[in-house]
Amino acid sequence: MIKGSLRIGTRGSALALAQAAWVKERIERQRPGMGVSLVVIKTKGDIMQDVSLVKIGGKGVFVKEIEDALLRGEIDLAVHSLKDVPAELPAGLVIAVTPEREDPRDVFVSKRRVKFEAMPRRARIGTGSLRRGFQIRNIFPDVEIVPLRGNLDTRLRKVETEDLDAVVVAAAGMRRLGWMGRVTQFLPVEILLPAVGQGTLALEIREDDDATRETLAFLHHEPTWREAGAERAFLRRLGGGCQLPLAAYAKMEGDAIKIMGLLGTSDGRVMIREELRGPAEAGEDLGIRLAEALLQRGGRAILDMVCRDGR
Repeated sequence: MIKGSLRIGTRGSALALAQAAWVKERIERQRPGMGVSLVVIKTKGDIMQDVSLVKIGGKGVFVKEIEDALLRGEIDLAVHSLKDVPAELPAGLVIAVTPEREDPRDVFVSKRRVKFEAMPRRARIGTGSLRRGFQIRNIFPDVEIVPLRGNLDTRLRKVETEDLDAVVVAAAGMRRLGWMGRVTQFLPVEILLPAVGQGTLALEIREDDDATRETLAFLHHEPTWREAGAERAFLRRLGGGCQLPLAAYAKMEGDAIKIMGLLGTSDGRVMIREELRGPAEAGEDLGIRLAEALLQRGGRAILDMVCRDGR
């Protein structure tokens, strides 16, 4: 059964709207005559832009209000950046589809287009991400990490308004907004490991809504689904309810899947990194095994310390 109309819930940022519009356009192209509308919903993360994500809870601050609307039946579909979606979903909701992944890397946007490796000592680099901050500190212990909040365009402007040397943001957002001309440099995953789900869209629906599930099925991309499953299994094993500087990236390689993961301290002084490879159908198990390997190599002590400190 295919639905006659579809209401898509989204945040109101330029990037969120571009992502939701991308989904809307493809549904309309696949299902001519279907009425598809966007419903803009403000989330806690959008409203409290002057407070760090760590202080306002981090997990779910960009999705909770949208998920609530989905559970109340006010929308039929939520379009999220998968990296914003907590490892555990509310009862009654599922991620039905992950379209093909966009570029998962981070990019460097610097003043005067100075490259990452040429950053001067005590450079001021802006990011709102614990993951990015601790990996950068691990490479450049003497740089100053300047916490950033706000939409992507706001963060890019702060290179000038906050007198920053550079900011680090996701390549996927820059591509989706057509801002690639502003990118100084792509940062390989071997240098800066991405966030879990980075570059992937999550199409979330009510678990019992078979009509919407069928409507969206054409957008399914199996390699992305397997990669996301492996990364989120890693996240679930390490999530723990506290804010952790962690990263994971899975990549299909033929019939196999490779997953890289890391966990560290926010000052960048301790970083534990591992990778595993195995059959594609065992992706989630690999993600769990990778998390266990990091815990055994000292990650458990980091986890305990971070959670105890309320980070």
